[in-house]
Amino acid sequence: MTRIFVPRDALAVSVGADDVAAALREACPDLVIVRNGSRGMAWLEPLVEVETPDGRIGYGPVTKADVPGLLAAGLLHGAAHAKRIGRPEDVPFIARQTRVTFARAGITDPVCLADYRAHGGLVGLTRALGMSQAEIIDDVVKSGLRGRGGAGFPTGIKWKTVQAAQAPQKYIVCNADEGDSGTFADRMVMEGDPFLLIEGMAIAGLAVGATRGYVYLRSEYPHAITAMNQAILGARAENVLGPSLMGSNRAFDMEVRVGAGAYVCGEETSLLDSLEGKRGQVRAKPPLPALSGLFGCPTVVNNVLSLAVIPDVLRPGGAAAYQALGVGRSRGTMPVQLAGNVARGGLFEVPFGITLGELVMDVGGGTATGRPVRAVQVGGPLGAYFPPSLFDTPFDYEAFAARDGLIGHGGIVVFDDSVDMARMARFAMEFCAVESCGKCTPCRIGSTRGVEVIDRIIAGDIGQLRLLEDLCETMKFGSLCALGGFTPYPVMSAVQHFPEDFRPQHAMAAE
Repeated sequence: MTRIFVPRDALAVSVGADDVAAALREACPDLVIVRNGSRGMAWLEPLVEVETPDGRIGYGPVTKADVPGLLAAGLLHGAAHAKRIGRPEDVPFIARQTRVTFARAGITDPVCLADYRAHGGLVGLTRALGMSQAEIIDDVVKSGLRGRGGAGFPTGIKWKTVQAAQAPQKYIVCNADEGDSGTFADRMVMEGDPFLLIEGMAIAGLAVGATRGYVYLRSEYPHAITAMNQAILGARAENVLGPSLMGSNRAFDMEVRVGAGAYVCGEETSLLDSLEGKRGQVRAKPPLPALSGLFGCPTVVNNVLSLAVIPDVLRPGGAAAYQALGVGRSRGTMPVQLAGNVARGGLFEVPFGITLGELVMDVGGGTATGRPVRAVQVGGPLGAYFPPSLFDTPFDYEAFAARDGLIGHGGIVVFDDSVDMARMARFAMEFCAVESCGKCTPCRIGSTRGVEVIDRIIAGDIGQLRLLEDLCETMKFGSLCALGGFTPYPVMSAVQHFPEDFRPQHAMAAE
């Protein structure tokens, strides 16, 4: 019987995937419709695929109104049509990638454990069950994996610290509070391949001696919440979670906890406070969460992408294969998320080392408007703005740091030449003021004063630029966490690279 794949990914649903699936079901009641994840080609969603003897053939973007014509043209046989893209893996956007974390994205039924197993799932967990804690951690260290949440801290070192801590209870906490603008990789993992995250967390539990895990998931991701809960129930039913992992004498279980939408809860200590039922506020360090985290116990806090790559690292030879990818100290792949005013937005997984210009102009195709690219912001709302003159920057942690930038969670937001960079600098300060937890003065007060200072600059008081620079320095070095500490990156990069937007004549022209 013919199988049709229609994504259940939130992006696809937002542009009519549910309506497409309903129309196909109504027209062909006997059709097997699989609600898969997204392949990450945002401009083609909803991307409908049909299983044929020659492989899966894609059509996109498909609307409800397209369904009768597609069926009449021979959709069920992969026939020719204006929206036929051929085999999705042959599309250059996919063919150029090195998919490790997203190897199954868009291919499997996300909540079917049997499908996950059939496509290589649970190999890493099975191997880990036969290894000691030290051996598991050694593989993670050898892989060169660094935290993909933004800090880039070596994952194996963090795990080793938790493993060495003496405590009756330890925890694995997954930071799935993906709040950066232009980022969606965490959501795509949880909606499109949730068993991957479950397997990664279970391996982390085995490595450090933790028996309990939590996924802290933002409330704005209802589809991810549903998929994760379904997958956890399925994993528990098959002993992939619970008191006897896959028939062993090792235990690990987990659950989803939903946050209330505070951006600051993406910071690990604020997240832990929220998990404990408190108001999400940044904790002073030390102690580190690795020694005194959730409920005062040693806790591994990793983000989704960090944990999702662990099953591949734990495969036979996986650590060496992963370490062989990338450049310098940035090993493995990074799921880059292209968003904003870009022609071909979506998720592009590639080894570290590709240049920013290649990502924006070659992979992304430049702007959607067709106007020249003026700026890109890398690393979310707290990331620096880079002009095209810096497009030769390799995509790796150290190269970006050398140019006062951040890779962060791998989000790239593109702007064309109509953008007002003084207004973007103001937005950064306003964002910080709105999202501050209020615990430290440089962030709480500095961001509010920052909005006022930039407003005076926009009004024509160019002398305020020095005050803005001093304020940013105070926030950068005096804030308790990265919210206040990183806000100066977008502000000062806008001033540095686009000084013309902060001049009085520009302000008068804007009025």
